[in-house]
Amino acid sequence: MGGCVSTSSKSTCSNKSNGDKFSPSCCEVGFLGQKRRKRTFSDHVIGLQHLPSIPNRIFMNGKSQTSCIFTQQGRKGINQDAMIVWEDFMSEEAIFCGVFDGHGPHGHLVARKVRDALPLKLLSFLHSLQSKENGTGKTCFKGNTNKLDEELEKVGSAEDKLNSLWKEAFLKSYKAMDKELRSHPNLDCFCSGSTSVTIVKQGSNLFMGYIGDSRAIMGSKDSSDSMVAVQLTVDLKPDLPREAERIKRCKGRVFALQDEPEVPRVWLPFDDAPGLAMARAFGDFCLKEYGVISIPEFSHRTLTEKDQFIVIASDGVWDVLSNEEVVEIVSTAPTRSSAARILVNSAAREWKLKYPTSKMDDCAVVCVFLDGKMDSESDYEDQCYSSATLQSNHSGNAVESDDGQKSEPSLQRNFTVRSSEESDNYGRLPTELEGNSEAAVTEDQNWLGLEGVTRVNSLVQLPRFSEERPT
Repeated sequence: MGGCVSTSSKSTCSNKSNGDKFSPSCCEVGFLGQKRRKRTFSDHVIGLQHLPSIPNRIFMNGKSQTSCIFTQQGRKGINQDAMIVWEDFMSEEAIFCGVFDGHGPHGHLVARKVRDALPLKLLSFLHSLQSKENGTGKTCFKGNTNKLDEELEKVGSAEDKLNSLWKEAFLKSYKAMDKELRSHPNLDCFCSGSTSVTIVKQGSNLFMGYIGDSRAIMGSKDSSDSMVAVQLTVDLKPDLPREAERIKRCKGRVFALQDEPEVPRVWLPFDDAPGLAMARAFGDFCLKEYGVISIPEFSHRTLTEKDQFIVIASDGVWDVLSNEEVVEIVSTAPTRSSAARILVNSAAREWKLKYPTSKMDDCAVVCVFLDGKMDSESDYEDQCYSSATLQSNHSGNAVESDDGQKSEPSLQRNFTVRSSEESDNYGRLPTELEGNSEAAVTEDQNWLGLEGVTRVNSLVQLPRFSEERPT
């Protein structure tokens, strides 16, 4: 897709409403039942180099007008989780939000690359599809009720057409994202990858595309006005029947290790590697010929007044907290702006209680409140960074980079849980090595992936990343 997109509409249709069921005379992608929006910053050409100056886009600990986000590094090295909330994404009522959990030697770079590039690709494809549809006249209704009925008979219901367009945009943007990662000149994704849960909220519509085992849920009220958890996505694990069938059909293998029977993994047909604990991911090209795919699951949901908030989080949260516990924590937070932080802190406490001899996983949380309201004051405003002013990684690491050339430890997130009795060489880098990527890589290039590991996203490092062992 390249580095730039444009989201301005090329439609020349009338903007007047005629009191029909669909108020706009031109049904554009994502604007069903809404008046034509005002132009926003997103209407201009956007490139990766412009992302830091985009208003209402946050990707580090803080809050926005409708959301709060928070991430905390685990005890295994650099934080490989990434997250984003982008308000006014393609209209004044549209919000893009997502969580990306990297794994493998360069998983942190993959997650950040996807966080930055995937929304732009989605914007580009939405604009392209919108222009195409408007150009054919198939979705351009100029106020004649009879003609509208005739058109709906041709293309099916307007809602089905809208879903079809959004699904196509998600599928194409995920495909383009994986293609870009495969050909990236400075980012080796052969045995590194990332999950992705992405949601666009537009008015009362939720459009969702996702791969991997990160998860989105929704807090909603039932008939008795009690809070309940509604799971919005499916953890795409290798043991799901459809996923396992596809992987085995492509000659990949699916099985769990004896010491972790609850964690199914994907293995090469000819070697016990790499042991990927998910069936779909960006990157991980060593397994793309053997059944692991980057094609997202897509779903649409219409919100009701009973729906209160959405939570997207990486598996560091879901490994220790249930959907119901997460909804309870968020709904009872003293302030909305503190909900994400309190949820991550709760997960950290659960890690210590449930896995006292293991190292905590990275956690990333996005909370979106569906009524569009936040607290008037934040209880942690000192952590509220906008993307326009952010200059460095919140966890104290080097400035974020997608080219893999910055001085960051890069081989640190293959172990989701590791016993504290094991060598600290597999944990956080010594202070004197932080900021020195060459030294860090040299030290960790010979790590072994099968020593006392549980809940690991990618177990075995392939020879592609290993130095020759001394004889």
